[in-house]
Amino acid sequence: MALSFSLNAGERAFLARLARLSIESALADKAMAQPPKPPEKGNAVEESVGALRRPLGSFVTITRNRQLRGCIGTIVGREPLYLNLWRMARAAAFEDPRFPPLTLREWAGAALHISVLDELTPCPDPEAIEVGRHGLALQYLGHSGVFLPQVPVEQGWDRPTYLEHLCAKAGLPGGSWRAPGARLFWYEALVFDA
Repeated sequence: MALSFSLNAGERAFLARLARLSIESALADKAMAQPPKPPEKGNAVEESVGALRRPLGSFVTITRNRQLRGCIGTIVGREPLYLNLWRMARAAAFEDPRFPPLTLREWAGAALHISVLDELTPCPDPEAIEVGRHGLALQYLGHSGVFLPQVPVEQGWDRPTYLEHLCAKAGLPGGSWRAPGARLFWYEALVFDA
């Protein structure tokens, strides 16, 4: 399993600027309905402009003092990556139900992290899950839960603990990932600071 896309330094910089512009324009009450489009040709973004236009999922995570301040994303991309990231940045800042909308004062001390997700595929063997490499999603009995690949590392979880916390996040009893009919997916992500 390896990422099916790549983002060069120019593309990462473009996505970082895009995410910041999405949040900053809303904070300044100058919210733009649509983001700037990726450049077509002739600069550092040219090589893999296809990845920016590919329907990939993305998450935007905002932290303050290393504490979560907002995190919203989509597991499955249904629109070009740059459009998805634009919406997720704004959603992480202003629509995460766990937090009040981000303020300009908070933004001044915030850190922004971007995760670009590859396609979800059924996990063929839970023993093959590598903590820090694989993100997981679980669907069972109308419940679902997802973790980005970096979460178990940040929390200090091993693989069994990771799977149990995934069940809890989905609102399911421990061990539900083993139940007949449970669907366990894995994916990889490219994670970088913005």
